[in-house]
Amino acid sequence: LDTMKMLLSLIALLSAAQLARAAPPTCYSRALSLSKEITESFKELQTSKAGDSCVETLPRLYLDIHNYCVLAKLRDFVAYPRCDTVLEVNELKEKARSLYTILISYCRRDLVFLTDDCNALEIPIEPSI
Repeated sequence: LDTMKMLLSLIALLSAAQLARAAPPTCYSRALSLSKEITESFKELQTSKAGDSCVETLPRLYLDIHNYCVLAKLRDFVAYPRCDTVLEVNELKEKARSLYTILISYCRRDLVFLTDDCNALEIPIEPSI
């Protein structure tokens, strides 16, 4: 009986720990995860549509939400006049539009831009493993 109580206590403790980790995302964490998702989707688009002249002319889309230039980068990408017939590009533009809205509206007071180096968004630095 004591073993059963101990086992139930352990299960309850582990369940509580799992619930604590399932906290709702903050504005910052949502912006960070969406920027990474957009950057990865852009890389996949370039790979899957390699040779497509429209996709090859798209503005580069490496995003760093700590760089003030990310706002201009998102505006340029969403406003890019070509590639409207490519579904994946339209989906990516919608995600970019959402991130832009999050950054300028919802997270405006939560974000701290650490740099305004626009060139850093043109030449992404791959994280070392």
